[in-house]
Amino acid sequence: MIRTKLGLLTIFSLVLTLVGCGGGQETPTAEQQQQPAAAPAAAPVDPATAGSVTGKVAFEGQAPAKMRIRMDATPACAEKHQEPVFADEVIVNSNGTLSNVFIYVKDGLGNRTFPMSSQEVVLDQDGCIYHPHVLGLMVGQKLRIKNSDPTNHNIHPMPANNREFNVSQPPGGEDMIRDFPREEVMIPVKCNVHPWMKAYVGVVSHPFFAVTGSDGSFELKGLPPGDYTIEAWHEKYGASEQKVTIAPQETKTVDFNFKG
Repeated sequence: MIRTKLGLLTIFSLVLTLVGCGGGQETPTAEQQQQPAAAPAAAPVDPATAGSVTGKVAFEGQAPAKMRIRMDATPACAEKHQEPVFADEVIVNSNGTLSNVFIYVKDGLGNRTFPMSSQEVVLDQDGCIYHPHVLGLMVGQKLRIKNSDPTNHNIHPMPANNREFNVSQPPGGEDMIRDFPREEVMIPVKCNVHPWMKAYVGVVSHPFFAVTGSDGSFELKGLPPGDYTIEAWHEKYGASEQKVTIAPQETKTVDFNFKG
């Protein structure tokens, strides 16, 4: 009888030992159960399958009257211009298209990441006007701000998602180098010295953006195949979106239209 009890105790001890030494799987904690699994990294863009989106931004209706900028109170500004200067808010091109429209991929790239461009983008103050009026940057890409005028300027971006700065730049002073660490479309920029000076900066996490020029056209090259939302943004007429599907090596045309 005693031997039987000893045998049962031995078997019971062995079972406990097996369970404690990995005979079963460890039960995850509540915190571990709540943590979502990490999303798999997206495949890099294959140039052999990449496509593109091209198009134009048309303007419909009567173009608004141009607003003349008066610089007479600041001779250093006025002397740089031989003809009247007009605001860049609305520029309707001779072919019925619109300049200064920021075009970019708003959605569809998923969790893909892209190397930041090492090329600097220049924002120049010349004739007391920002050049260019609208520009794009990747997150972290360097923006070089120049003062080509013989007068003082005060550069003042007013972001919602990035850090605001307000810096004076004297004539002949060193260029300023800045960047924006977060996406934001768009960041208005003004000069606190000259109230007519305005510019806009679009900051995105990828290289698929463009600004329309004198013919209203744009091109977004190197897009991986997929479904995308493309947005066109204008400072006066707001934003417009379109959906597009890009097959391997396909070029799609996406045209936008803004009404005056």
